[in-house]
Amino acid sequence: MDSVRPAIIIRNIQQKDISQIVDLQKESFPDVAAGMVSAPSFLENHIRLFPEGQFCAELNERIVASACSLIISLQPEYAEHTWYDIVGDGKITSHNPKGDSLYADDISTHPNFRCLGIATMLYNIRKDLAIKLNLKRIIGGGRLLHYCEHADKMSAMEYAQKVIKGLVKDPVLSFQLKNGFRFIKILPNYIYDTSSLNYASFIEWLNPRYGR
Repeated sequence: MDSVRPAIIIRNIQQKDISQIVDLQKESFPDVAAGMVSAPSFLENHIRLFPEGQFCAELNERIVASACSLIISLQPEYAEHTWYDIVGDGKITSHNPKGDSLYADDISTHPNFRCLGIATMLYNIRKDLAIKLNLKRIIGGGRLLHYCEHADKMSAMEYAQKVIKGLVKDPVLSFQLKNGFRFIKILPNYIYDTSSLNYASFIEWLNPRYGR
């Protein structure tokens, strides 16, 4: 008889989860700048300001993935920005409950639990939230994770275009495109990260029910 795979539970993050999520991020981002790992106060501010926008995935009572978000308005709507501009102060001062965009702050999945569809589940619950709140879109900056391997041969824009055409696979951008996001433009100096050489892609998912 085939064994039954344990159910993955997606739920909102609670205060009691913070230490687990910090540990999760340390495991998920072992080779990048310390800025990729949230301070407990950073997560506390997310929960305090926008509790319904913070999610985690639980498997056998263990948190194996998480995703934080906030609501913002960009002026103009495709304004160049960095991660630090949006959430880098740690106080989430850019969160605007009257904004029109759900901003995908971060997402992390423990290395031992990847390729199980968990990240897609977290992306989908963000989409459900954007629809529920009647937000125009979900936006974010996705690190061009493997760009460092190609930087001597092409620009960041050329790299992104090759990923879009399927000529190169990038773990972040390829996954985002598969999940219905579209590439808008390159965001330079988005976050300090040697793998992406600080480059990210501005991505967008439009809410098909917006304004209805």
